[in-house]
Amino acid sequence: MESNNYSTRPKGAKPTLVKDDSFFTKKRFGFIFREEKKIKEAYHEVTKHEDLLSPGNSACLGCHAELALRTTLRILGPNTILAIPPGCMGGIGVVGFQGGSGTKIPVFFPLLDNTAAMLAGIKRQYQREGRDVHVVAFAGDGGTADAGFQSLSGAAERGENIIYICYDNEAYMNTGVQRSGTTPKWSWTQTTPVGERSQGKSQKGKDMPMIMAAHNIPYVATANPSFLPDYIEKLKKAMQVKNGMSYIHLYSGCPTGWKFPTEKTIEVGKQAVETNLYPLWECVEGKFRMTYEVKRRTPIEEYTRSMQKYAHLTSEEIKHLQHSVDQNYKRLKDLCRIT
Repeated sequence: MESNNYSTRPKGAKPTLVKDDSFFTKKRFGFIFREEKKIKEAYHEVTKHEDLLSPGNSACLGCHAELALRTTLRILGPNTILAIPPGCMGGIGVVGFQGGSGTKIPVFFPLLDNTAAMLAGIKRQYQREGRDVHVVAFAGDGGTADAGFQSLSGAAERGENIIYICYDNEAYMNTGVQRSGTTPKWSWTQTTPVGERSQGKSQKGKDMPMIMAAHNIPYVATANPSFLPDYIEKLKKAMQVKNGMSYIHLYSGCPTGWKFPTEKTIEVGKQAVETNLYPLWECVEGKFRMTYEVKRRTPIEEYTRSMQKYAHLTSEEIKHLQHSVDQNYKRLKDLCRIT
């Protein structure tokens, strides 16, 4: 059978592309070419900087967070102090690899509940010395939304000039996939099992980016390693903030805990955005703006089908989840219009 991309042709003849001059086709391909250009530019942007993370570590195959951390350090550069509280990224050897550090910059292991407080003290000391150093947290959702939230909220309220990045894999993955404050409703974890008495987590996850935006800090953004050009631009903006905290909430797909094939990490991350489950936006000095507009929303069922942690969902639950995604997205769009 002939492909729809080609005209009908005699056997052995070379394929001839069918011309389609429609407005929508041109617009679609124009969008694709622009995205490809952004990806190439991001590749050149990343590779022109030194890789400050060890080439060998024990991260799981397909780890979104490891890709994000490697990119983060390239963009932030050597003038950076890094804090990684207990979690996956500390556990892969960044703060202690074969007797040494897994990074080429200073990195330390704060407690799970005091990351922002320790960074605030370090930043203030450098300010006393008249040195402008990037002081950065790369923390999991447990160390951000749960145990570490008090110190994070306090640092935001005080206007501490630090960059706080939360890589959110939606559970305590480093200790065996236990639910966290950001674990979504109905998600399977070891502590929210699926069976006769439980159908996954019964509560909704915390909306940490919106919570941080409510602190009125200068810069808040969501990001996704599957959209590196967008993430790189947001890192650059965070580096420029001098009058308070910058907070980036980073979607971090986890093949091990979410149970999807390791080679599907980038694809799953893209689905999260294309379904409007995880929209990409930023809030600059209280003004909300979408940084990536979905052209045609994908049904949430395509996302839930891609991983086993949602395999138990019924059609009614998927319908409810779709409604929740649509409502959250509408609220975000309303905020963008208002500001």
